[in-house]
Amino acid sequence: MIDQPGFLPLSTKEKDKLGIQQFDIILVTGDAYVDHPSFGTALIGRVLWDAGFTVGIIAQPNWTSTVDFAMLGKPRLFFGISSGNVDSMVNNFTPNLKRRSDDVYSPAGIPRRPDRATIVYTNKVHELFPDTPIVIGGIEASLRRFAHYDYWQDRVRQSILADTPADLLVFGMGERQVSEIAGRLATGEHIESVRDIRGTAFTMELAQWRNQRPEGIIELPGFAEVAQDKAAYARAFAIHYNEQDPVLGRAIAQPHPKTLVIQNPPVQPLSTQELDHIYDLPFSRRAHPSYTQLIPALETVQFSITSHRGCFGGCSFCTLAHHQGRIIQSRSSASIIREVTQMTKMPEFKGIVQDVGGPTANMYCLSCDLWKKFGACRDKRCSPSCKTLKTSHQHQIALLNKLRDIPGVKKVFISSGIRYDLALADDSGYLELLCNHHVSGHLKVAPEHVVKKVTDTMNKPECKIFDQFCEYFETLQHGKKKRQYLLPYFMSGHPGCSINDMVELAVYIHDHQLYTEQVQDFTPTPMSVSTCMYYTGLNPFTLEPVHVPKGQEKKIQRAMMQYRDSHNRVLVIEGLNAAGRTDLIGNGPQFLIQSSDRRILRDAKKYDKTKK
Repeated sequence: MIDQPGFLPLSTKEKDKLGIQQFDIILVTGDAYVDHPSFGTALIGRVLWDAGFTVGIIAQPNWTSTVDFAMLGKPRLFFGISSGNVDSMVNNFTPNLKRRSDDVYSPAGIPRRPDRATIVYTNKVHELFPDTPIVIGGIEASLRRFAHYDYWQDRVRQSILADTPADLLVFGMGERQVSEIAGRLATGEHIESVRDIRGTAFTMELAQWRNQRPEGIIELPGFAEVAQDKAAYARAFAIHYNEQDPVLGRAIAQPHPKTLVIQNPPVQPLSTQELDHIYDLPFSRRAHPSYTQLIPALETVQFSITSHRGCFGGCSFCTLAHHQGRIIQSRSSASIIREVTQMTKMPEFKGIVQDVGGPTANMYCLSCDLWKKFGACRDKRCSPSCKTLKTSHQHQIALLNKLRDIPGVKKVFISSGIRYDLALADDSGYLELLCNHHVSGHLKVAPEHVVKKVTDTMNKPECKIFDQFCEYFETLQHGKKKRQYLLPYFMSGHPGCSINDMVELAVYIHDHQLYTEQVQDFTPTPMSVSTCMYYTGLNPFTLEPVHVPKGQEKKIQRAMMQYRDSHNRVLVIEGLNAAGRTDLIGNGPQFLIQSSDRRILRDAKKYDKTKK
């Protein structure tokens, strides 16, 4: 076994220097190679190397030819292919479907990945090495494992397994799955017999399914049906959504025109010891030395810490339930302290720990007694009101106190956002601790909206809880030399939200003098509940109709949240007229739009012309 290198090899020169004749596994990624645990390819590569396998990386290959895909040769076991840390379509396009001019995962931010990168890369590899197994994974593959609505083509697409020659798909966090795949292939097992690993999906011939259908597999409505019938799509979504629990979830199959896609039950959560071992691996926390330009994504996370995985919030627009799951998996404080201590030895470290958190920072070490036996409840969202959910922040408080005492550490920030309803439910002094030591200037929270029927559709707490949190936060600002501010995230264009609802949100923002630069226009991404609503116009769990803003209405909703911006004036006026709220146009600070401003007359005329 070769010891872990400083960086995983990107070239034949590095391969030769390590004395490797043939890689066991080659990973292909749409990101630049950054040896940091928040970059999926680096994480999987280190885990495989730790398991005794040599790993080479092909980062951001030129997909217009086969040269880059062939440069490391043929792996002994398999190719592992990912689009990178993000879905390539989300990465390449704005919510308004305009192509982005930059990519933070590329050197100097210059875009280098193709649209639908996993499909493109897989086809190129298969063209060169048709007999070598291919395993696809990462967020793009994970969330496209069934027939899914594709926002960029405005249609239902097949499972990514039906669109690629991949042998296996790894969904969710993939350390355990890829290690088992590699181990079984190394013993001589054929890839076609590796069909029983949790957290993987594969294809089967339709004839075989009809003749030898395995027991215990739930069959979804097929691609042909869900592509034509929106109610069938919603039913199929609800079925597979409810089977994503690692404890009680069952295998699922979905017929496609030329194949059948089967998903095994989700992988079991990693233990604290397993997580500790992974994050104790020797990550350099730097970009590969072959890069001469900065990689923007590294700058924001280089000195950040992942304390846990999973989120039980269940927000409708989020896909974490399908990827990391709802069961919280936390590292030990000892492991996190070791990681921070190692960071302090890096010459680039200036004493600032940028973040300690996960999908939701204050879910660290929170748990439920029912998770181990029954998994997360299907029929309700985990919330502070649940008597079996342990909501004490004592573990995180103790961790943060220890991190501040590490020699060389000046500040430890929480920048990944907190769940404000959880903070309110705990009287241990958690929020006071954050405000005293762990908030630089702004604390991120995500109320998303203020109208109850919209927050209900989003599966978010209602506005009165956010108001209570704001009041509590304000009391903690008394006596501070430097005032701190809440940075609330709001969303426009979400299913269930009307123009009238957005006007109400704009009034709330105005009356509470909130800062609204951080505005998110809802983007339908594969496998979220909200995306299912957006496409079908139905709540998948009740099949009740849901209003879906599209086209001009979606543009108006987006503009309404930033009514102060003069560029949005015409759209805001149109929205106020449509909502019958011209009372919000007037002369004085209490109005959204100032009628004394000469521009209002010009913009009103523009509005009249567009309506005619």
